[in-house]
Amino acid sequence: QVQLVESGGNLVQPGGSLRLSCAASGLAVSNNYMYWVRQAPGKGLEWVSVITTGGTTYYADSMKGRFTVSKDNANNLLYLQMNSLKPEDTALYYCAGGRAGMDFWGKGTLVTVSS
Repeated sequence: QVQLVESGGNLVQPGGSLRLSCAASGLAVSNNYMYWVRQAPGKGLEWVSVITTGGTTYYADSMKGRFTVSKDNANNLLYLQMNSLKPEDTALYYCAGGRAGMDFWGKGTLVTVSS
């Protein structure tokens, strides 16, 4: 049974930083594409980033230069380092994974960017 559990969400001031974590079980982050997706209040899902099995990373344009995705294969963890946070980054952040698509999802962790 696959489980993805996100953590690290919090209230942070604009310009601040947070690091989100996603602990995977039943699915190896080393062998799967791992994604971060977010949903702002009242809006649809928005793709944030992906890290491939080989470690190549891609980001949505609005996150480039501010967010960094990484993974720890040994401990089966996925991370999202978020810097220079803006109020529009407020959202529920999900990690997802799969051999090519987002086959499995966590329940999300809430990030609120507000002064």
